[in-house]
Parts: sequence; structure tokens; C-alpha cells
Amino acid sequence: MSREMARPPLGRDELVDWIRREGEARYHDHHRYHQLMHDGKLTRVQLQQWVLNRYYYQTRVPIKDALILSKSEDPAFRRMWISRIRDHDGEAAGEGGLELWLRLAEGVGLDREEVASCRSVLPGVRFACDGYVELVRERTLLEAVASSLTEFFSPDLMTRRVLAWERHYPWISKETLEYFRSRPPKARQDSAQAIDYVLTHATTYELQARCVAALIRKTEILWHLLDSLYGAYVEPGWGPGGARA
Repeated sequence: MSREMARPPLGRDELVDWIRREGEARYHDHHRYHQLMHDGKLTRVQLQQWVLNRYYYQTRVPIKDALILSKSEDPAFRRMWISRIRDHDGEAAGEGGLELWLRLAEGVGLDREEVASCRSVLPGVRFACDGYVELVRERTLLEAVASSLTEFFSPDLMTRRVLAWERHYPWISKETLEYFRSRPPKARQDSAQAIDYVLTHATTYELQARCVAALIRKTEILWHLLDSLYGAYVEPGWGPGGARA
């Protein structure tokens, strides 16, 4: 065993600080695509393509959550975690986060069926999002839960996004932004549950380090998604067929 892994486990506050430090430094709100978005400097096409491609990520979320459920032998954990799938898929057709995202797509001028088909998703975006599913599939339950801790940082981003879109993209109706408005309280609840699970079950420094590594890998996946969009729709001549904004 390495000297690093032989270290005693961090206290709860120290571990939370480590998670927060790594997450805040690496979260995708620092990416230039998001910065352009929040500064009102994306064209209509660039904004539409973010919505279209990001939908593929949204479709992977309930799949990775189902994989997390399948890893747990604890009914209490499964009862708690299954709410995430309901949040995205809804209790019935026409409900849930995926439905709200499709309404967002329609609100920015995209064809609903084209977005839902995912056939226009960039290869790099597909690769990144499928990588998240594989990360959850291959890692332990604890690491899979830790990878979801990016939600720890999303409420503030969602709030800033609503303000930025209302200010800079007035052609988008306020009703269209319901997904972003609905997510902060759910993300706060989900991240609180996830971090409590990590703090309870990461009982050695090695397990704590694995949890932080899983979070870092998730931030890299989100960053790669935006890299793909930037290369295709911001840098001239990049992307399938030389796609340009």
C-alpha cells in the first residue's frame, strides 16, 4: 500500500472541503462555451446546438441512475435514489425533466422530434455522455454516487443561466426556461443525499480519494461535451461537414 493511501481518513469537514475545492475548480461553468453563453455572445445556432446536444446527456442521466440502483442491496437507498429517475422520466408521459428539456428545445426554435431522436448529436458529445454511463457501470456504488456530486455545484449555475438568458436572449420566452427554474431545489436535495452517502461510506483515505477521483472524472466528461460543441460551432470550419455558427 502506498504511503498516500495509508493515510488516516479525513474528517467530514475536510472531505467536504476537498470535494468542494476540486469541484469548483473543475466545474464546467468555467468553460468558454458557458462563458460566451452567459455573456450573451452565442448566436442563435450556437445556443440551439447546445440545447440539442445537451439533451443527449439528459437522456443518459436516468440510465446511469438505474445502474446505480442496480448496485445497491439496500432498499432504503433504492427508495431514496429512485426519485431521480422519476424526476427525469416523469410519473407519466408528458412529465419530468426530459419533457421540460424538449419544451426548451421547441422554445429555442428546434424541431422536437429531431432533438428527441438524438440523431444529430455530435460524435464527441455522444462519446462523452456514453462515457458517463460506463463510468457508473464500471465503478463501485460509492464511486458512482460520488460522480453525481457535480450537482453540488449546479444550483448556482442554473440560477445564473436563467438570469443570463432572460437578459441576453429575449427571443426566448420565460416559460421556456422552466427546466432551469425547476432544477435548483432538486439538485440541492440530490447533492445533499449523495454527499451524506459519501461521507458515511468513504471510511478510509483510499475510498475518499476514489470518490474525489470519480467526481473529477465526471467534471472532465462535462468539459469534453463543451469542447466538442466549441470545436464544432464556435471555431470556424470545425465539426461534421465543417459546421459553422
